[in-house]
Amino acid sequence: MPVFAQQNREQLRQMYLQAWRKFSERQPLEPLEAQIAAVIAEHREYLPLLQSPAALAADFTPEGGEQNPFLHMGLHLAIREQVATDRPAGIARIHRELTRRLGDAHAAEHAMLERLAEALWEAQRAGRMPDEGRYLERLQSL
Repeated sequence: MPVFAQQNREQLRQMYLQAWRKFSERQPLEPLEAQIAAVIAEHREYLPLLQSPAALAADFTPEGGEQNPFLHMGLHLAIREQVATDRPAGIARIHRELTRRLGDAHAAEHAMLERLAEALWEAQRAGRMPDEGRYLERLQSL
């Protein structure tokens, strides 16, 4: 079972805060903490939030026009895991091609994020696993 599946919202957010604190203090990081810190380092705009105790309880609603930084960074982590394992099959190739075309792996991930969020939202709404074939088709259209 994935690590994140066993955590509630506050615990997941605490992982981000702890990873960044340890990284900032140059403490040794567990592999997952290093991955989280790398994503945070690419999103410096979130640092004020991550340094605030309010981050654990904050609600980020589309109605309020707010992007959820934890969701955004979590999608980056998910895409990196998908690319590393090439699951669904073919995603690593898509990522390589997007990286080449856009000139940056982070930009490629940003292009892929919305497609992943759509696939997860549709699966959650339907009460089923994400449709990997449909997800790949959407990624290939980028």
